[in-house]
Amino acid sequence: MGENNGLNQLSELNNAVHIIKNAILNSQERALGLVNQEQLALYYGIGRFISANTRNKNWGKGFIEALSEQLRKELPGLRGFSAPSLRKMRTFYEEWKSLSDISFVETNKLATNISNSFVETNELPIVHFKVASDFPISAFMGIGFTHHYAIVSKVKDMEQRKFYIQFAFETKAKVDELERMINDDLYNHQGQLPNNFKKNIPDKLQAYRAISMFKDEYLLDFINVEELFVRDKDRDERLIEQGIIQNVKEFIMTFGKDFTFVGNQYHLEKYGVEEFPDLLFFNRELAALVCVELKDGPFKPGYVGQLAAYLRILDDDVRKPNENPSIGIILCKSANKKFVEYVIQDYDKPMGVATYKTSADMDERLKKLLPPVEELEKLL
Repeated sequence: MGENNGLNQLSELNNAVHIIKNAILNSQERALGLVNQEQLALYYGIGRFISANTRNKNWGKGFIEALSEQLRKELPGLRGFSAPSLRKMRTFYEEWKSLSDISFVETNKLATNISNSFVETNELPIVHFKVASDFPISAFMGIGFTHHYAIVSKVKDMEQRKFYIQFAFETKAKVDELERMINDDLYNHQGQLPNNFKKNIPDKLQAYRAISMFKDEYLLDFINVEELFVRDKDRDERLIEQGIIQNVKEFIMTFGKDFTFVGNQYHLEKYGVEEFPDLLFFNRELAALVCVELKDGPFKPGYVGQLAAYLRILDDDVRKPNENPSIGIILCKSANKKFVEYVIQDYDKPMGVATYKTSADMDERLKKLLPPVEELEKLL
C-alpha cells in the first residue's frame, strides 16, 4: 500500500513539474515576444525619424555617425546603435513604410530649424501598424530585426517577403540559415516537387531543407540509351540504374550537394522477406538516408507503398541514432503532380515524386543545335 502511494506521489510530482515547467517556458517565450515587438517598433520609429531628416537634406554628411557617437556617450554601454545599424533601421522603415498607419512628417511636429545638438530631438510618435488581412503580422512581429534586415535587403517581391517571414517564424531559423534559403530560392522551389515533407518531418526547418534540396525534374543527360544499343521499347529501370552507377559522380552533381552514394540494389531483410531498393544515398546536410526508386514509366500509386516499406526498414535497421528519418524519392518518367500530392498525404513516411529526362528524350531539333560531345570535351 505504501509503495503504491509512493508511486502515486512520484507520478503527481512529475505531472506538477511538467505543468509548471511548461507554464514557465511559455511565459518566457511570450515575454521575449513582447520584447521583440517593442524593439521592432522602436527601430521602425527611429528609422522613420532618420529617413525624414536625411532624405529631405535636414541632416548633412556625417550626421548619422555623429548621432551614433553621441548616443553612446549619453547612454554608456548602449549596443546596436552604430551608424551602420541606424542606416539599417532607416532601410527597415523605408522598405515597410506602407505598414505605418500615419505619416511621420505630418504628425511629428518637427521644428523648422533643426538644432545642431545631437540629443535634442522631438518625441517620436508611437508606432502602429496597419496591415491587410492576409499579412502575417504575428510572424512579422515574432522574428528579430536581423532576420527582417536579411529579408528586405535580399528580397524585393512582397509575396516572397511574406513567405520568408513566415518561414523564419515557423522554423525559428538562424539568420545564416534564412539567408541560405533565400539564396537557394526556396520560394520558387516550394510546391514544385510533390511531397509530404511538411506533414511527416517534425522539424519544420528540416522539412523546408528537404523541400529546397530536391527538384521536381532531373535531366539525366549522361544516360544515352542509343550509345548502349538499346531500343526505346526495351529500356527499363535496370538500364537507367546501371547508367547512374557508371556515372554516379555526375548523378550526385545533378541530384544536389552533400550527397554520398551508399549503394544500389541495397539489401534489406525483415522477417525473412528480402527487399532491394534501387539507389541509396546519405545527405550530410539533411543528416538522413535518401532512398531513390527508379521507374521507367508514369507514376503509379503502388510505387508509394513499396517505397514506404523500404523507408520503414531503413529507419528500423539501418538508420543510426543521430540521424534523421529516411527520405524517399520516386524518379519516374511522368507524373500528375496533383494526383501524386493527393495519394502521398496518407503515408507517414517523408516522400516526394520527381520526373526525369535522358538524352534520348531531348527534342531532335535541340540535339542538332548542340555541338558533338567531342567538341564540348575539347572546350572544357
